[in-house]
Amino acid sequence: MIKFRAWDNECKAIRDYGELKGLTLSDLDASDFELEQFIGLKDVNGKDIYEGDIVHGYDQEPDRYDGYIGSSVIDVVNFKNGVFWIGDSWHRVMVMTPPIVEVIGNVHENPELLEEI
Repeated sequence: MIKFRAWDNECKAIRDYGELKGLTLSDLDASDFELEQFIGLKDVNGKDIYEGDIVHGYDQEPDRYDGYIGSSVIDVVNFKNGVFWIGDSWHRVMVMTPPIVEVIGNVHENPELLEEI
């Protein structure tokens, strides 16, 4: 299912699919909203993943004794060239099998999560 959420620049809040249902693009002032598409996947906790989400991705289950998670990345979900990416370039994309991804925030409400990237 193709669905979107929107960041409301005026109210500084995320509007989910239910709040946008029935609206057309002509109903929305493009300067007031930033549309973000659902990527069709859920994170490890069952939460929908959208463009603009900040995710923690890792390549194996955490070791239950010392917390080792192998290779990991914290970055933003982007849509470029018809593909959803973690990060903004090939060298920052992590290929995970099976993918273990957790949404830890989004670029609008949690920009501090990106300060160390």
